[in-house]
Amino acid sequence: MGRPGDFDMSRRELVAGATAAAAFSAVPLQAQAGNAGTDKPVTAKVSLTVNGQRRELELDTRTSLLDAAREHLQLTGSKKGCDHGQCGACTMIVDGRRINSCLTLAVMHQGSEITTIEGLGQPDNLHPMQAAFIKHDGYQCGYCTPGQICSGVAVLGEIKAGIPSHVTADLNAPMEATVDEIRERMSGNICRCGAYSNIVEAMTEVAGRQA
Repeated sequence: MGRPGDFDMSRRELVAGATAAAAFSAVPLQAQAGNAGTDKPVTAKVSLTVNGQRRELELDTRTSLLDAAREHLQLTGSKKGCDHGQCGACTMIVDGRRINSCLTLAVMHQGSEITTIEGLGQPDNLHPMQAAFIKHDGYQCGYCTPGQICSGVAVLGEIKAGIPSHVTADLNAPMEATVDEIRERMSGNICRCGAYSNIVEAMTEVAGRQA
């Protein structure tokens, strides 16, 4: 048990702490931050090759690659779903690898080659994966579809390159685009409409053409 007066001492300390906190909160944020405080964001020049075209941007250094594409380049195909890297709707292909563009800063990709859904194909010249999604009805609302297609293209590239996944049984055998491999590798792309089986069918058809 504590000594008499301990409670009173704790209460006085709490009151003093609360008073100090209130006083600090009344100080402008710039003053609280000291020299780091500024009304002007820190910007940087970023050079990216997006869908085969060199793009020069000056961005707030906190700008995500997703926001750079959507807000600064007007490439709105990549979607902001969860903004936490959990749904895959923002998937882009960067230097040949798929990434969640909401989780990476644009300034981290100086000089990178970036492909969004717009760069894969257009209505009059569809990428085989886009055509397969249409044929097999691999979408319903379509919100996640750009990310699904970009991820699907990259997944088949991973398999072709012999990059194993969690379900790869034999690391020495030739890699194949099996249903289990496709489902495992695409598990980070969520389709809330539940078109998963159709997506697998679309990817299996494209993989068969590439074999």
